Amino acid sequence: TTVLLSGGSGVRVPLGVPCGGLASRPGCPLSLRPYALSCWVGSEQQTVVLLPQPPPTAAAAPKRYSAISLECLEDEYRLRSADDGKLFREEYNALPASYAEGTCEEANKDHNQEKNRYPNILPYDHSRVVLEDPDGIPGSDYINASYIDVNFALHWTGPKQDTVADFWRMIWERKTATIVMLTNLKERKEEKCCQYWPDQGCWSYGNIRVAVEDFTVLVDYTIRKFCVQHQAGDGSKAPRLVTQMHFTSWPDFGVPFSPIGMLKFLKKVKAVNPPHAGPIVVHCSAGVGRTGTFIVIDAMIDMMHMEQKIDVFGFVSKIRDQRSQLVQTDMQYSFIYLALLEYYLYGDTELDVCSLEGHLQKLHNTSVPLDRVGLEEEFRKLTNVRIMKEDMRTGNLPANMKKNRVLQIIPYDFNRVILSMKRGQEFTDYINASFIDGYRQKDYFIATQGPLASTVEDFWRMVWEWKCHSVVVLTELQEREQEKCFQYWPAEGSMTYGDCTVEAKGDTLCDTFNLRDMLLKYEPQETRLIRHFHFHGWPEIGIPTEGKGMIDLIAAVQKQQQQSGNHPIVVHCSAGAGRTGTFIALSNILERVKAEGLLDVFQTVKSLRMQRPHMVQTVEQYDFCYRVVQDFVDIFSDYANFK
Repeated sequence: TTVLLSGGSGVRVPLGVPCGGLASRPGCPLSLRPYALSCWVGSEQQTVVLLPQPPPTAAAAPKRYSAISLECLEDEYRLRSADDGKLFREEYNALPASYAEGTCEEANKDHNQEKNRYPNILPYDHSRVVLEDPDGIPGSDYINASYIDVNFALHWTGPKQDTVADFWRMIWERKTATIVMLTNLKERKEEKCCQYWPDQGCWSYGNIRVAVEDFTVLVDYTIRKFCVQHQAGDGSKAPRLVTQMHFTSWPDFGVPFSPIGMLKFLKKVKAVNPPHAGPIVVHCSAGVGRTGTFIVIDAMIDMMHMEQKIDVFGFVSKIRDQRSQLVQTDMQYSFIYLALLEYYLYGDTELDVCSLEGHLQKLHNTSVPLDRVGLEEEFRKLTNVRIMKEDMRTGNLPANMKKNRVLQIIPYDFNRVILSMKRGQEFTDYINASFIDGYRQKDYFIATQGPLASTVEDFWRMVWEWKCHSVVVLTELQEREQEKCFQYWPAEGSMTYGDCTVEAKGDTLCDTFNLRDMLLKYEPQETRLIRHFHFHGWPEIGIPTEGKGMIDLIAAVQKQQQQSGNHPIVVHCSAGAGRTGTFIALSNILERVKAEGLLDVFQTVKSLRMQRPHMVQTVEQYDFCYRVVQDFVDIFSDYANFK
C-alpha cells in the first residue's frame, strides 16, 4: 500500500487587520516541556511517498528565511499567499529534509523493522525514545518515537495491535499524563491507527491496565480519561490519570479549513496537562505531518509572547534534526502561518462566565453612557471574515437565482444542503440552506431562508431527506408590510406540496412561541412527527427586549432533540442569517456555558460567518448574544434541566 501525502496550492484565507490580538496582551513565559512524537505502525508495512524537495544548486548555499516580527506578520502572510502560495512553497522547499549526521541504526535492525509502519519514517538514534529493557530481549527497548525538545516531547507513530503494549509501556515509563491524537482511526476507508484504548470497561496491554473513566465528544475533538495502572509480579503500582485529546476535525485531504478549532484544541491540551507531568505524547499516522504542524504552532505562539516574533523556518529546520520530515507538505506549512496570523489578529477571546459581567462593562464602557465603541470594535473585527463568492457557484447559477430570497445571502458550495435530484429535472438539488456545526456535533443545524412560494416543496423535501424533527422560525410571515416568509404549513387540516403532505396535529401557545405538531408524509413512505417552534418575541425592528424568551425557546428545542435524536435542526428567519445566526450562536454558546463554564462569543460568531455569510448581522444582535448569556448565568439555577 502506498500513501501519497501531497501538498496543495494554499488555503482559503479570511484576512484581517491587526486589531488588539496578541499585540495588546502581556507576554507569558515559555515552558520547555518535551514532546514525544510518534508514528503509527500498521498491520502491513506502508511507504510514505514524500514530496521531493529540489536540492540547492552547487553554486549557492541553501536559502535561509529570517524571523518575522509580529507587526509585519499580516503583510508577510499576504505576500507569501500571492500567486497561489508560490512563496510558501519556495520557503517550504528550502527546508532541510533531514539531519545530515543523523543515524537510524536501531530502527533498521531486523527485529525492529516490523515495528515501523513506514520504512522511510524512522527515529534517529540520538533522539529516539528508549524503553526500559528488563528482560534483555533484542529490540524490546525500541519504539518508533522521538523526543522533541519543545513543549511536547514524544513524537510517535500511532500503534498497531502488536505495538500497543509498547505504547502503554512508554506512557507509563515516561510518566505521560496527556496523549494528543491527530488522526482518525480510519480515513478514506484506510486504517490509520489501531484503537489502543477500550471503548468501555478496562483492558490490559502487557503489564499495563487501562480503564475508561470518562469521555466527552465535542465538535472538533474528543476528550477521553483513562485510569492507567502498572501490574507487575511484585504487586500493582498506584494508578495514574491519563487524558487523551483526540482532534477529529482534520480532513482526509489537506488541512482544516479554519485554524479556529486547532487553536481551541491546543489551548485545551495545555490546560489539561498537569504542570509536573512527563512529556506529552503526540501522534498522527506517520508521526511527521500533522504532528509536526501541531508542535510548530504551539512553539511559535510561545515565541510570539516571549519575543514578539515568529521563526517558522528556523524552528522547523531545528526539529527536523530530531525527527526527519516534520511538517510534511507545503499546505501544512502555510496552515501554520494561517494559525499564527489568526492568533495574532484576534488573540484569546475566551471568557470564564465569572468574568462575563466585567467584560460587558468594558465593551459598553459604562463610564460614558451609550458609548458602544468597545462592542462595535469587537464586532467590526468580524468583517475581516471574507465572503467567498467564488464558493457560491451553485446558488448563483441562473436556474437557481430565483430560489434565493436575498441575493447577498447564498450558501457556500462546501456545506450547502444538497437535495436528491428529481428524475429528469436539472438543478433540483439546490435549496438556499447551509449545514452549520453545533457545539458537540458537526452539521447539527440547517440554516435556511424563509421559504418562497416556489420553494415550499424543496423545503419539505429537505426536512424529509435529512430526517429533521425540529423546525425553528424566528420571523413573522409579514413584517413592515413585506413578506418575510411564505406560510408553508397548514393552519388546520392538511396540504400537499409536491410529494410531501403536511397535516396539522396541534398548536400550543407558549410564552413567546407557538409549538405546532405536524405530520409529514413523503409518498409512499412512513410519516414523521415534526415539531415547529415559531418564536414571536423578535420585534420587527431591533432585538428582543429580554433574553428569557430565547433561553426558553432554546431549551424547548434541545428537549425535543433529546427525544427525537440528534438529526439536524432547521432554523430560519427571512434571509437565514441575522436572527438565524443569533439563535444558532446562542445555542452553541449556552451549551458550552453549561458544559464548561466558558464562552467565546467572538469566535463562535466568526465560525458561523465562515459557514454562511452575514450570520449575526448587526452589532445589536451581537450584543444580544452577550446579554442572553448574562441573563442565563443570572438565572442559571432555574434552568438546571437545560442540557
